[in-house]
Amino acid sequence: MADAHAAPHHDYHLVPPSPWPLLSSIAATIMFIGAVIWMKGLAPAENGPIAANFLAEGKPGVFFAGLAGVLLSAIGWWSDVIKESKAGDHTPVVSIGLRYGMILFIASEVMFFVAFFWMFFDMALFHESRALTPEVGTWADTAKAWSTWPPKGVEVLSPWQLPLLNTVTLLLSGCTVTWAHHAIQVGDRKGAKIALIITVALGVFFTSVQAYEYQHILHEHLFFNEEAANSGLYGSIFFMATGFHGFHVLIGTIFLAVCLIRLLAGDFTPQKHFGFEAAAWYWHFVDVVWLFLFAFVYVVFG
Repeated sequence: MADAHAAPHHDYHLVPPSPWPLLSSIAATIMFIGAVIWMKGLAPAENGPIAANFLAEGKPGVFFAGLAGVLLSAIGWWSDVIKESKAGDHTPVVSIGLRYGMILFIASEVMFFVAFFWMFFDMALFHESRALTPEVGTWADTAKAWSTWPPKGVEVLSPWQLPLLNTVTLLLSGCTVTWAHHAIQVGDRKGAKIALIITVALGVFFTSVQAYEYQHILHEHLFFNEEAANSGLYGSIFFMATGFHGFHVLIGTIFLAVCLIRLLAGDFTPQKHFGFEAAAWYWHFVDVVWLFLFAFVYVVFG
């Protein structure tokens, strides 16, 4: 009798039923609902003191429960993909599919930031010609705030201090991740480990600097003091664009940290290291986006 579990005689890998797509979707939904509850509560305060205290007061518990589910799903899903690779399921044809998938994912991320930059440039260059219907409101206040930016008496953060430091940090990390990639290609595992450790450390440093920038400098000098209580569209785009970029840096750092753990465990060969290659692509994408943010949001229109 033929072995039912014998390796298939084709170049494709049929993934067995997996719980991770469903579980990660549920966990992500819970996490984002939890983020809304944390920031806004579940009910307006005018519903009475009980609703105000019990529902409208934001609580982080739901958010962190969803976050824990997302992380557990990511760990399980990632582990399954690594096991498939070690089992020989990632044939050359499957590897091409994985590359196409990563390229399309990065392309979708590019479009995500294009939306932010489109709105930013549209309002920065053509704010005087924008108008909305009376039911929705007008651009008058936003246009006025933008055309007179920064508001009187407000000290705008200099791009040549912490933003420049973070720019140098990411550019240096782009060099070290390329060093790690080349070291893996030539079989220099020691050099790859050193370069990857430096890259992860630089990613953590970037996130730490941005957290300090948000908490101690922007809060005091840019958007939230009394003289700049309404920062308008600039403030919204600034925090959305730089905040989401910071989130991508955090994800990329975790991605590279997982690759470092795998490298220390003996994974990756000069012939087979797409897991790291995908992380390197993602990291270079993060670098390029930051260069655009630094050049236009901080320097040109800051």
